[in-house]
Amino acid sequence: MPGTKSSQGVYRLDTRRTIMKFCFATLGCKVNQFETQALAQLAQARGHTLAQSGADVCILNTCTVTSSGDHKTLRALHKMQRDNPDAVVALCGCFAQTEPERAAQLDGVDIVCGTADRAAVLTLCEQAVQNRKKICTVSDIRQKRTFEALPAGVLPGHTRALLKIQDGCDNYCTYCIIPYARGHVRSLPLAQAVEQAQRLAQNGVREIVVTGIEIASYGRDLPDQPDLTALTAALCRTVPQVRIRLGSLEPRMVTQEFCDTLCGFPNLALHFHLSLQSGCDATLKRMHRRYTTAQYLACVENLRKAFPSSSITTDVITGFPGETEQEFAQTKQFLCRCGFAAVHVFPYSERAGTPAASMPDSVPQTVRAQRADELRTLAFGLTSDFLRDFVGKTVPAVLEHARADCQPAHSRWHFAIELPLGCGNQGDEIDVVLTEVCGNSMRAIPAKKD
Repeated sequence: MPGTKSSQGVYRLDTRRTIMKFCFATLGCKVNQFETQALAQLAQARGHTLAQSGADVCILNTCTVTSSGDHKTLRALHKMQRDNPDAVVALCGCFAQTEPERAAQLDGVDIVCGTADRAAVLTLCEQAVQNRKKICTVSDIRQKRTFEALPAGVLPGHTRALLKIQDGCDNYCTYCIIPYARGHVRSLPLAQAVEQAQRLAQNGVREIVVTGIEIASYGRDLPDQPDLTALTAALCRTVPQVRIRLGSLEPRMVTQEFCDTLCGFPNLALHFHLSLQSGCDATLKRMHRRYTTAQYLACVENLRKAFPSSSITTDVITGFPGETEQEFAQTKQFLCRCGFAAVHVFPYSERAGTPAASMPDSVPQTVRAQRADELRTLAFGLTSDFLRDFVGKTVPAVLEHARADCQPAHSRWHFAIELPLGCGNQGDEIDVVLTEVCGNSMRAIPAKKD
């Protein structure tokens, strides 16, 4: 943001602009959430205010990972337009990047800017309020080779913050549109990531979620090529009072070095989201996933050995082209064998331009949905089994903003905790005794002090 950032990286209020009301909405992943929060922070630093209705400018950060994401984008756009009928409307994010012509043709959309040069969208919006016209700045994202650093921040009333360290993906799984929406791997230099973590800690953040499009590839594009293990260790050392939680990991990241280096940090969250997609080797091969179920299981066992009682979660796609009943049965068996703490299940969704979209032996939509429901039922049982092992145990928990009926908290294992009101203030870390399983969360009471 020109003219507003000091040498210490602090964003200062710019009072030279006409103050406007900005409305932001986000769909999709944690990277999108981070980027929207950063844009809101930059808008406020330029002197603007935030509003949900009656805004001068609306910015919608879109998702396109599934067809459902496309539909949600259109619904969110219509809602923003209803609530802000006179606003300049800008679309950014993955839907805008992969479907720029379609996005530009949507009624009421003024600006389409994709997944690059995010900070520039604010200037475009300011100009459009004065001189309204259609603008599309989307270009080939695969030509981008430099990470766009945006400011990390924390939302009011929250103790957990996101830290984006990486963008892009070079894996090209056959079902996935994201490499075409996000481009090649680009990483935030390690020193800058550490500086952002320090600022978050100074602002009272109690947990930092390290996020990116494919964080296992972190650093491969940087001159000294630090990897995710080195970055995570640096973060844990620099802000020992802050819990560090890793975003989604590829199995290749879970090496012996990863486990040996990180197992000694008490502020590393005992939660690892290890991407799976299928528990059948034949399906994994068609997906162009670069591991077998045997290799994946070895990663799970290595994590459990290095981080006892850790929460290992995953995601699975049902109904991928060619998935037979036998292959689906293998996936169910493999999920049980791994004993996941949680499983995110998605029915396969064709994405135009990906190899899988033209594969033979398409699975009917009804079968995809039926298999997804079956896995969700299985996953609920796995989660219940995992949580039951914690009943009666005393664990640390960070308190969140109190609700009307309870005091929420979050644990080192990622599961949510419900406490009675009056246990402390937001951001406090207290010891609690876990008393019972409640769906996908747990109830607890404060531990008695000696």
